[in-house]
Amino acid sequence: MQKYCAYLLFMVCLWSAQAQVPTKEGDTLTVVQQDSIKKSKFFKQIGNGFFPTKFIDIDLRYLFKFNQYEGVRTGLGGRTNENLSEKYRVNGYVVYGFKDHTFKYSIGGGFRVSETTDTWINLDYTDDLQETGSSTFLTDKRFFSFFEPRLLNINLFHHHITKAISLEHRITPFLLSETEFSRSNVTTTYDYTFFVDDTAFKEFRLSTAQMSLQWNPFNTFETSGDIEVEKEGYPNFTLQMTRSFKDVIGGDFNFFKADFRTIYKLDHTADGKSFTEATLTSGIATGKTPLTHLYHAYPNNIDKETILQRFSVAGINSFETMYFNEFFSDRFATLQLKHYLKPFNIAKKLKPQMVLISRFAIGDMHDIDRHQQVTFGTLDKGYSEAGFEINKILFGFGLSFAYRYGGYHLPEFTDNVAAKFTFNISL
Repeated sequence: MQKYCAYLLFMVCLWSAQAQVPTKEGDTLTVVQQDSIKKSKFFKQIGNGFFPTKFIDIDLRYLFKFNQYEGVRTGLGGRTNENLSEKYRVNGYVVYGFKDHTFKYSIGGGFRVSETTDTWINLDYTDDLQETGSSTFLTDKRFFSFFEPRLLNINLFHHHITKAISLEHRITPFLLSETEFSRSNVTTTYDYTFFVDDTAFKEFRLSTAQMSLQWNPFNTFETSGDIEVEKEGYPNFTLQMTRSFKDVIGGDFNFFKADFRTIYKLDHTADGKSFTEATLTSGIATGKTPLTHLYHAYPNNIDKETILQRFSVAGINSFETMYFNEFFSDRFATLQLKHYLKPFNIAKKLKPQMVLISRFAIGDMHDIDRHQQVTFGTLDKGYSEAGFEINKILFGFGLSFAYRYGGYHLPEFTDNVAAKFTFNISL
């Protein structure tokens, strides 16, 4: 039996080898190019957060995460790909939190209206958690990171059941839009009461319309075989507007939000290894907006007594010395500056890189008394921190140090200091 298995394996290997041998000398380059294109397409999919299979692309975002409320969160997600259908797609995920002992899930699908403008109409039903005060752009849904450090320490979530219909449309090669109409039932996982017109809301319903625009005027496009690769250019701009309607499909509140972000990157070397990056983010919410849909300023510090107890993992664009749930705002702006020095060439596999960092945030809030059973401050004095990172010291790990100064400097020196790991990998 082993002899027959070995013979079968030999024949399969021989057939595979023959399939890659060009029939004539001129075909050699074609085979190499095809292999290169396949590898390029595969890594592009991985970089976008998907592991491609024949008919279904597995969504890597749902395999494993951890936070303070759910503990370990693990599950499986995916979407059908063009091999199954170029006009229709189905997507979804299911995850389980081992600390809250609850399943969360989403199911949806879409159909393409126009291939030229990559226009899709989508329907989705989601039963999941969202971080309170987080501000996400619809056009960011496909930004993917293998490791999201801030998630480890988040403990303020709200539960939502959302039904949504959305329209994705590429207005120009450089301008992407997404419009969404949704109806949500929202319940906080923590003690919170929202007072509006002498009515106390412990849970509420929202009927919202959102429009998000992603403008990348300096992007460039390169064609490799049948694959078009979009290379990001700077600056780029994102704008999102949200309108909540009272008494429309049972909505409880009227409010309006506008969010904006721009990112600029300046290369100092031809290889792009030394550069300066600036990120400006701002948002404003008017009307009767619950805390769930207001803004924090991307905090990433645990409220513990000593530096070592607060030792965790630094985020990508977060305030490392700002404590979770310390500040909320209905209007805010942040500016983050990072200067990447050229990597130190210590050894072939030891090339750490130093990054100099400065961050600033400012904000305020109207009608703060509406938000009961939670305690927080505002950013009206202006929040400042500065620090540095030494990345990729060993196996992608590095170290981060930050110091809090200015209007929110704390009396105890050690309470202003944050020391953390960093983790950076690249495909």
